[in-house]
Amino acid sequence: MSANSDSLHDAAMTPAMASAAADLALAGTMRRQRFQDFLFHKITLGFAVLVLLMLAGIIASLVVGATPAFMEFGPGFLTTVEWDPVNDRYGALIAIAGTLITSFIALLVAFPVSFGIALFLTEICPAWLKRPLGTAVELLAGVPSIIYGMWGLFVFAPFFADHVQPLLKNTLGHLPVIGQLFSGPAMGIGMLAAGFILAIMIIPFIASVMRDVFDVVPAVLKESAYALGCTRWEVVRKVVLPYTRIGVVGGVMLGLGRALGETMAITFVIGNAHKLSWSLFSAGNSIASTLANEFAEADTPLHVSSLFALGLILFAITFIVLAAAKMMLLTMQKREGAK
Repeated sequence: MSANSDSLHDAAMTPAMASAAADLALAGTMRRQRFQDFLFHKITLGFAVLVLLMLAGIIASLVVGATPAFMEFGPGFLTTVEWDPVNDRYGALIAIAGTLITSFIALLVAFPVSFGIALFLTEICPAWLKRPLGTAVELLAGVPSIIYGMWGLFVFAPFFADHVQPLLKNTLGHLPVIGQLFSGPAMGIGMLAAGFILAIMIIPFIASVMRDVFDVVPAVLKESAYALGCTRWEVVRKVVLPYTRIGVVGGVMLGLGRALGETMAITFVIGNAHKLSWSLFSAGNSIASTLANEFAEADTPLHVSSLFALGLILFAITFIVLAAAKMMLLTMQKREGAK
């Protein structure tokens, strides 16, 4: 009788024990998952904080390095054209002007070309050509900048001097106001050539972003416009561009940021001359090319500090451009929400 009662008791306790074991297992799983979530949160937070710390460290090092130059020359450092390592007198105006001018030329040339490439790939290109052509555009973005610089110096500059610059000089050079921009000897290198090289470099970035943005336009919107009798250009102007203009602006700003900070390619073709001229054919300098040419040869503390100051100015210019682009995008989004 006692053996039978024990077996009945064990059988009666088995479901309760199984439930308790399941509860314990579930509690252990939940504790393990909470710990994993906590660990994942802290690791990703650490990565984000690391980026901010790196950015703060870069800014701090630039500020510390540039302080002696700003203390010596004051705000006049930004407006002085003199750059004389022999007498230890420095000014950033030539480098700032060269950076802004070449970047503006690059954007002026690259935007319509990139827009045409993206439009062709998404709206006109036959299916068999779309993939290889799109791959070729993306491969151009992976070419090292020094290769662009060497090609620009040995291939593009001679062609530019023999064919493009004489044509611009004989046509636009005779106009009353802008003629000064296309005057002077055709040497192949200079501000205009540097702007064209930068344009060639940033075209793949802008075109790739525009293509990806144009691809996300719902096909039903374009098909509806075609059904109403719109032409292809009307569909692009009234459907595609309004739908994707935020992404288009973002792609353009991405290309502009690349143009502002480009170093090796522009160093090969800008001429590296510390002078200002109304002619775009003349040699000039940019912040990036000045840093590339002189940082290794700076032999006085004030020279080194002036180069740090140029780096800080370039950082500030890039930050202002990107911040302005972000504000523009936010304004466009608010307007769309209002509509």
